[in-house]
Amino acid sequence: MTTQAAPARLSDEYEGRTGVVLTRVQALYPKLIDLSLTRLHALLDKLGNPERALPPVIHVAGTNGKGSTCATLRAIAEAAGLRVHVMTSPHLVDVTERFRVAGTLVTEEALVATLEEIERINNGAPITVFEVLTAAGLLLFARTPADLTILEVGLGGRLDATNVVARPIVCVITPVDLDHQAFLGETLGLIAAEKAGIIKPGVPVVCALQHDEARQVIEAQAASCKAPLWEVGRDVTCDRDHDGTLTYQDPLGVLSLPAPGLKGVHQVANAALAVAALRASGFPLPDRAWAGIAQTQWPARLQRLEGRLAALLPAGWELWLDGGHNPNAGEALSATLADWSDRPLHVIVGMKQSKDAAGFLRPVQRHATTLHAVAEEGQHLALPVEAIIEASGGHAVAGPTIAAVLPRFEGPPSRVLICGSLYLAGVVLKQDGTLPR
Repeated sequence: MTTQAAPARLSDEYEGRTGVVLTRVQALYPKLIDLSLTRLHALLDKLGNPERALPPVIHVAGTNGKGSTCATLRAIAEAAGLRVHVMTSPHLVDVTERFRVAGTLVTEEALVATLEEIERINNGAPITVFEVLTAAGLLLFARTPADLTILEVGLGGRLDATNVVARPIVCVITPVDLDHQAFLGETLGLIAAEKAGIIKPGVPVVCALQHDEARQVIEAQAASCKAPLWEVGRDVTCDRDHDGTLTYQDPLGVLSLPAPGLKGVHQVANAALAVAALRASGFPLPDRAWAGIAQTQWPARLQRLEGRLAALLPAGWELWLDGGHNPNAGEALSATLADWSDRPLHVIVGMKQSKDAAGFLRPVQRHATTLHAVAEEGQHLALPVEAIIEASGGHAVAGPTIAAVLPRFEGPPSRVLICGSLYLAGVVLKQDGTLPR
């Protein structure tokens, strides 16, 4: 369950002084992904075990919706007046996006200093880039007072670097689907087993609605760990009312909640998962905290763009961006696009080489008036335009870039959706001048 990657590819993701340090780190162990906890445990021992000095931790695994769920958790906690550490991945534009320290994105200076400290203490021992980044986040969090820590799993769960935290207050598993099969297994059951590896003895678990194969694995793991389990659809329900607000119910009772700030019908389920996680954990929150659901922001998740790229469209047109990139994300996106039938929809797609392009496109292109395939300069491991056209069954036409496509549009007000890859989303945000905050 490992793979070798060319070291030069690191520069596609990390720039500036941070990239210089991480390029040196990669030379110690040039595998891009090697799921293990042994190397990181050894490093954390040398660092004084910062993972044992964190504020209460919420640990989030799954295939889709992790970032949105983490963003909603943070927004709820911050609406309660709490200071929150958050570690997420991947970043879109700059690696500093991965670390929110007591509510504020880490500065490049602070991150570089932490990485250089880790590099010195590691003293040339084999270590992966993601393990060093995880250690940096844990060190930053342990040294800065806060009330809550939210950790998003990078890949899988059982052997993911974030799984060094021995006892979170709650474990969260978002929808599990086929993705990263080369590392996690070819079936839903095998992938679910890796995700369920974050479950700890006696620690509450909140699980999204799952396919039966994944659900059975998660239920079995929770039972073997004697971990109390709340499942959305069984123990937790959340319905959108006619005015857009939510009626939420779990074993502790009923709540009336505001409409999610994040767009898309699937965000109701992500909001429910975040609320359930906090309630199942027993973490105390005032009633005003739930207002945070309406204040949640998370870039490249059905995000409306209004910058330089949007200015290339005719007056009255809308430009949207979504980073979904696998079949499950395509289905979730399709459910929202079904409600966008009031005007024509033009879809621009760029994808990563390893993804199931046909599986993602199939539900999305049903709603597209036109479909355009792109591959941007600087887009990490971009799938060639010709391959996207083939995956679309020949329906897509070559962009071949976003800047080439947008000026072609004309006619009555319409929507344009750019989607298919978080790496593409990062390039788009740069081009539009709309950077994550």
